[in-house]
Amino acid sequence: MEVSDTGHGEETGGADVNDEDRSAHQPARVLFDVLGIAYERAFAGSEAHQASLQRLLGDLAPRSRVLDVGSGTGRPTADALAAAGHEVLGIDISPVMVEIATRQVPEAEFRCADIRAVPLNEAPFDAVCVYFALLQMSREEQADLVSRLVRAVKPGGLMVLATVPADVEGAEVVFMDQPVRATSFTRDDFVAMLTRAGLLLRAEQSLMFTPSRPGAEPEPHLFVHCQRA
Repeated sequence: MEVSDTGHGEETGGADVNDEDRSAHQPARVLFDVLGIAYERAFAGSEAHQASLQRLLGDLAPRSRVLDVGSGTGRPTADALAAAGHEVLGIDISPVMVEIATRQVPEAEFRCADIRAVPLNEAPFDAVCVYFALLQMSREEQADLVSRLVRAVKPGGLMVLATVPADVEGAEVVFMDQPVRATSFTRDDFVAMLTRAGLLLRAEQSLMFTPSRPGAEPEPHLFVHCQRA
């Protein structure tokens, strides 16, 4: 299953990887260190992502505290939230992405860490964003992380997630010319996982999105807006 088949030959803003790294399925840190700003160029223009952010902004109280999981280059998510006056903490496993985000969105705070190992206190956030940050985790890891993130949201607080819905587990995929393993859920199983974690589904959008790269193929995207029960 090829998620995107465009070249790595253009400027990426990330570090080169050696032949041994390229022959292996890359962990998230290595993958996004390599992709760097090229990831933003390919995906930040998603109208559905922008619409999801506008919905979230309309639901948030002024000066809300928001956790952005897998914050990437800071655009569009942290940038939109910070520009609206919210307090944003972005967590990303890629030091290259964190460096770019810190430079591009100085109004937000970014930390380089594996969110699975980050201690999360009970209810410090008004909202949590998880845009496409789960796909290189196992289904068990995804479910465990979502449950922890739900507890990090205030009662009645918001969680917005986006994923590529598919019945795949440990699948060998090519993402922007990089070999990785991907795991996901069907739409129904994804929503069921969120419900078990204590979330109430408020809205969703399913669509096909084509990344802004030469030769890219359409891929399914699912955006889900939830509230902590």
